[in-house]
Amino acid sequence: MIQNIRLFINTNDKSIEEASIVKEKLINNGFNVVESDTFELGIAIGGDGAFLRMVHETDFDFDKYYVGINTGHLGFLQDIKPDEVDKFIIELKNKDYTIDDVGIQETTISHINGISKFYSLNEITVREEKLDLLSMDLYIDDEFLEHYKGDGIMIATSIGSTAYNLSYGGSIVYPSFSTLQITPMAPLNSIAYRSLVNSVIIPENKVVKIEPKKSNIILTIDGENNYFEGVTTINSSIGNKTIKILRFKHYSFPRKINEKFLS
Repeated sequence: MIQNIRLFINTNDKSIEEASIVKEKLINNGFNVVESDTFELGIAIGGDGAFLRMVHETDFDFDKYYVGINTGHLGFLQDIKPDEVDKFIIELKNKDYTIDDVGIQETTISHINGISKFYSLNEITVREEKLDLLSMDLYIDDEFLEHYKGDGIMIATSIGSTAYNLSYGGSIVYPSFSTLQITPMAPLNSIAYRSLVNSVIIPENKVVKIEPKKSNIILTIDGENNYFEGVTTINSSIGNKTIKILRFKHYSFPRKINEKFLS
């Protein structure tokens, strides 16, 4: 049962103002708005960055529910518009919603100082430390895919397919699929070098392995840069970790694509 709700608010004036309205309406409808971790539902108020910060801050907690109110620009992760808040609260009170279990990307990187592990909702990108040409071998479940050369490589989730991935010509994937998508970032494709120029979509039970030829790497996790020296391998997959995203009656993925990219 959802009773305690925590708001995760962007620091801009529009988000702060909207949060004040939302908080008052939630309290007037019998919900508790809390500041601690003892909440059942987290609501991100802002753009997609607010949603990402919320799930990272709470360590992708499977015992929580997550949803977002969009006060940003694109807001693809934010399902609720400000003028839909009243309808959202009514549906929340009536338990008139469904739950999407969304698989979380799990990435381990072996480097000179040991092994580091990260979780991400949208994507990871791999680039050379000085943003020079990146050369690597790519495998899927230890089966060789290609020797890649280019600016970088992106591995995006289904829910992240409409984010950074789309900017590099990746495919849009329904968020209900727990896939990974290997998307090249400015690949070299000539007589001298042959790299895939299209993305490759793989199912959740597969592991993408990267073996970089230059070992100093920038690994970007949901927009946050991490620098590593002496990298030998990077493995990424959809692991066992999931989060629960609330979907309401008005939610439609095709309509969202149309509104965000075509209207």
